[in-house]
Amino acid sequence: MSDVLPRPRDSQPAAVEAAMPPDSARRKRRYIVLTVLVALVIVGWSGLWYYAVGQAGNVLDGWRDREAKAGRIYNCGSASIGGYPFRIEVSCQNASAVFRALQPPLEIKTADILAAVQIYQPDLIISEFTGPATIGDAGHPPVLSANWKLGQASVRGTPTAPERVALVFDAPVLERLSGDSRESLLRANHLELHGRVAEGSAADKPVIEAALSAEGITAPALHPAAAQPLDADMVTVLRGLNDLSPKPWAERFREMQAAGGRIDITRARVQQGNILAVGAGQLMLNPQGRLQGQLRVTIAGIDEFLDKIGAQRMVQSSPTMDRLAGFLDRFSPGLGAAARQQAGTNIAAGINMLGEQTTLEGRKAVTLPLRFDDGAAFLGPIPIGKTPALF
Repeated sequence: MSDVLPRPRDSQPAAVEAAMPPDSARRKRRYIVLTVLVALVIVGWSGLWYYAVGQAGNVLDGWRDREAKAGRIYNCGSASIGGYPFRIEVSCQNASAVFRALQPPLEIKTADILAAVQIYQPDLIISEFTGPATIGDAGHPPVLSANWKLGQASVRGTPTAPERVALVFDAPVLERLSGDSRESLLRANHLELHGRVAEGSAADKPVIEAALSAEGITAPALHPAAAQPLDADMVTVLRGLNDLSPKPWAERFREMQAAGGRIDITRARVQQGNILAVGAGQLMLNPQGRLQGQLRVTIAGIDEFLDKIGAQRMVQSSPTMDRLAGFLDRFSPGLGAAARQQAGTNIAAGINMLGEQTTLEGRKAVTLPLRFDDGAAFLGPIPIGKTPALF
């Protein structure tokens, strides 16, 4: 019989660990602790991500409910959520929007919208649109088609307190549809629209600043003068709004007019070939919803500009010229026609005489008032068009 008893099995690991060098034992414990910490971080972050998904869903639902109260209904053919671990991405395929406040209701459809929210910035939503989009009366074939290379939007704030919004499109194209035919209405190299609450709050007397930037934009169907590409930058401030609660813009403009609000054009710059124009001023709305007010505009290349807009024809066919020609014809038949022709021929010289001579970016220019009277626009004495009522 042996004098040596067998070693218990459960005592072997402790003995082995005791036999390990102290540094090796400490490294092993640190590895175990680190592994546990990493696992806890992953579990905690996953919980935070799923919580943020719920919060983002609440924000999106709140935004959709808010828009629905204003008669703007948004739907997805199918939707999916992803973006783990640092983003929340909501993909909406076959997206559509119906604007019931318009009569008849307007419907817009597009292929896909991808909205993303950073988990650490839940109040900032960035979206990307995939074209083409179609526009038409709800329940009827579309009459317009829009497409682009890249379309993005960003919205900061909450559904009840939006702070700013931006829309950016690369190479946008807008076409009119008629059966199988397409007519180009608008094209641009780049188009941006930014809006923010500059003063007040969304719930109490907000002052809205809006900035428009367009590069290489053409709109031949709007006016022959717009067939040549032009660049435009404009900053506008809207004052007199009650709040930003859901409502059609026509109602907002009606409230603004009743409150004595105004539209401040703080900066405007338009360039088309050799024509360059800058301006600023204030406009208001009359009780009929039409523009009233005046901008101070400086134009370089005034002769070419007048020729492009057909100023001679507009002067010769204006009601004032009709009355003058009729008056002159009473004294001598044909005298009115001669005066009409002479007025059109000397229009550029007259504008230069009436305007203030100055320079613009190193070029000879003339400064004139751009007046709006009940929606009718006049550059100095020349009628150049009529703007639609805003409500």
